[in-house]
Amino acid sequence: MTELTYQQVYLIGLPIVIVFILIEVLFSSLNNKKLYRKNDTLCTIGLLTGNILMVFLVKGITLAIHIYLYQYRILDLSSLIPIWMMWILAFVLIDLVFYFYHRVSHRSRFLWAVHMSHHSSEEMNFAVSFRQAWLGPISKIPFFIFLPIVGIDPTIIAIAGVISTLWGIVGHTQIIKNLGPFEYIFNTPSHHRVHHGSNKQYIDKNYGNLLIVWDRMFGTFEPEKESVKYGLVKNVKTFNPIKITIMEWSNILKDIKNSNNIKESLYLFFGPPKTKE
Repeated sequence: MTELTYQQVYLIGLPIVIVFILIEVLFSSLNNKKLYRKNDTLCTIGLLTGNILMVFLVKGITLAIHIYLYQYRILDLSSLIPIWMMWILAFVLIDLVFYFYHRVSHRSRFLWAVHMSHHSSEEMNFAVSFRQAWLGPISKIPFFIFLPIVGIDPTIIAIAGVISTLWGIVGHTQIIKNLGPFEYIFNTPSHHRVHHGSNKQYIDKNYGNLLIVWDRMFGTFEPEKESVKYGLVKNVKTFNPIKITIMEWSNILKDIKNSNNIKESLYLFFGPPKTKE
């Protein structure tokens, strides 16, 4: 195990994030960039509130599941590799699992119904990183149970996961441009701006959180070339976090109600999102 806790990581990381947001707001004001809109930010706060409540509800359950599965791990990595290597492996595997979770969340309609709230903003700023889905913490559970099974310590998973999340916040900005050699390995703000774009060539690209190498390996990488149009292909046209949360679920239920058979219903639920057509 490790003496560091994920609560301590939050206590260290969140003040830094708040400073980043304040700097971005100041930059926006001084340069008349209008990176923040009041209604959009209030909507983000509403979505974040629901997400935090859900995190509190499932965090303990998730950790309990990981601890239980860790008893039946395939590899006893703690006795095979040094602790520093365990940490590196944890970060790499967490990011790999996140890549596939994120990719499926864009390509399977019921998971897109969860994830689309994060993409509903037509802005791009540090605060948008907090625009998290209410059901997001639940939707991740089946994907990340792989980690304790292969032998990653559940405590390390929790802490490395928080650190990776904090890195993801940095990607949501327009004021940081190209980062040179880091662009080849890490998911930088430039790469993540592409991910939030509704431009045709930017849709469903750059899924990585910490690393961009997975996108390069699996054919989902797209560099930032033209100006990014942020938001959805069909924007939600509301700042109500409740409406945004249930919007796609409502559309799914309507489509299933009008479907002709079970096969069509299953496709409408598990198939690609219609909102991207």
